[in-house]
Amino acid sequence: MKRKVLSALLSVAMIATLLVGCGGDKPAQDAPAADAPAESEAPAADAAPAEGDGAEADAAAPAGEGGLIGVAMPTKDLQRWNQDGSNMEAQLKEAGYEVDLQYAANDIQTQVSQIENMISNGCKLLVIASIDGDSLGTVLAQAKEAGIPVIAYDRLIMNSDAVSYYATFDNYMVGTVQGEYIRDALDLENAEGPFNIELITGDPGDNNARFFFGGAMDVLQPYIDSGKLVVKSGQTSFEECATANWATEAAQSRFDAIIASNYSDGTKLDAVLASNDSTALGVANSLAANYTGDYPVLTGQDCDIASVKNMIAGKQSMSVFKDTRDLTTQVVKMVDAIMKGGEAPVNDTESYDNGTGVIPSYLCEPVFADVNNYEKLLIESGYYTEADLK
Repeated sequence: MKRKVLSALLSVAMIATLLVGCGGDKPAQDAPAADAPAESEAPAADAAPAEGDGAEADAAAPAGEGGLIGVAMPTKDLQRWNQDGSNMEAQLKEAGYEVDLQYAANDIQTQVSQIENMISNGCKLLVIASIDGDSLGTVLAQAKEAGIPVIAYDRLIMNSDAVSYYATFDNYMVGTVQGEYIRDALDLENAEGPFNIELITGDPGDNNARFFFGGAMDVLQPYIDSGKLVVKSGQTSFEECATANWATEAAQSRFDAIIASNYSDGTKLDAVLASNDSTALGVANSLAANYTGDYPVLTGQDCDIASVKNMIAGKQSMSVFKDTRDLTTQVVKMVDAIMKGGEAPVNDTESYDNGTGVIPSYLCEPVFADVNNYEKLLIESGYYTEADLK
């Protein structure tokens, strides 16, 4: 009997041990089941930022991860192109792109060769400030064949269907602002006159020059027609007033001749319409060397340091301020949208026909700086420091 009881007790103990063992294994089996969704969801969570956190991902992207962008600038000889190029390179790199930045020393064939190299080196998009708007048709046909989008920067590239977008300031408005400044400075609406004025504009190969000149002349031409404004040199057409490469030396040479022929006898020169600061500087240099009267109203554009110093000194009246930081920022947004498969943001789809059709454009708005507001526009905004203008 004792043996039967003992045997029964041993059997119960064995069964209990087996039950405990099975109970201990069950959580071990459940744990992987509970962990499995976490492992399968982790990749999904990692993939989500591609949509939801794209901006953060781009901001943290290593330099060059977004692709190679070619940036072709015309020259280092003008201050503004140096600023444009360096600003764009910095902002594109910050956005995660590699940048091939080239300056062409105002030589058309050099720029063509640089763009050819950008295409062959694998640039995914081209930003081009052309030297001559009509000179890039052949090389841009290569870009189009390779499927490379092209943004014309500040200067419209003409007669090429490879141009995808155009980014610039409102160039007609630039001229309008200059013409209105002269109108108001001379009080042409009320003053009796007549007033003597001379005209100088930019490079014939730069499509913008015609917009600048056209905008200004639309304001001034009625006063010329009425005789209130007199152009003593007789040079009033765009072709007569153009300046090759916007060169300061060429502007100064032309004005030397104008002053010698028309103002050396003490005749007063009341105003000079100069389309940009490099030509305005040539005019100011010529006036300093050859003209004995008070400085005339003298316009400009770009707020180059030399011209701002002339404004402070009373040798130039105004300069249209085009904050190229704003334009560069907009171009980087356009590049980013295109590279991500979207359409670039634009605000003008009517104004700029390059001969193959209207090019979708983004136009930034210009303002003018003069001795009364240059500190706010140029120094307080961080564009220049006070030391730059000493």
